[in-house]
Amino acid sequence: MKKSNIIMLFAAILPLGLFLFPLWKITLEAPQYPTPLGMYIHINDFSDVNPYDIKNINLMNHYVGMKYIPEAIPEFKIFPIGIIITTIIGLIIAFKGNYKWFLYWFILMIVLSSAGLYDFYLWEYDYGHDLDPKAIMKFTNPDGTQMGFQPPLFGSRDILNFKAHSYPRLGAYLLGIGIAMSFVAYLVGKKHNKKIIPSE
Repeated sequence: MKKSNIIMLFAAILPLGLFLFPLWKITLEAPQYPTPLGMYIHINDFSDVNPYDIKNINLMNHYVGMKYIPEAIPEFKIFPIGIIITTIIGLIIAFKGNYKWFLYWFILMIVLSSAGLYDFYLWEYDYGHDLDPKAIMKFTNPDGTQMGFQPPLFGSRDILNFKAHSYPRLGAYLLGIGIAMSFVAYLVGKKHNKKIIPSE
């Protein structure tokens, strides 16, 4: 088996780490919470960083009219299927395809990952801006518009007396490494092909 195909084999397998490790983590720090509240976002679920964190976040968000963090969203059914399908395609390419197909898989994964991040942003935006008008507490911006409570897609942001942090976790890193390795496999395969068929 060629070196480039072996690299592609590992590239296709690494995204499966999303089924074992969290994809993202959102943390909320505030003076009234000595231990920050947090939740992990997995490919098919949300989970607490500490016991009852999501329950406490939902109770807190209720006062400002934010929706409850759901136990299931449509993406939790779509994303796992997408990873399984792209992994199977990647494995077939690793065993049967030439180096050019490695680049196609790389592009496919970049497009799908970008779409996933955009979907995550839209979910955060809706979560932080679609507030219940009958909420117990209402906050407005200096210009009089309703204040949003959208956590950052990446990085940290102050929201009232909270500091929200949003960063990728091991599952996302494994996905990223797998995608990068497919491009490395393409470059290695291309270099090997030039040695076999030298340019005139």
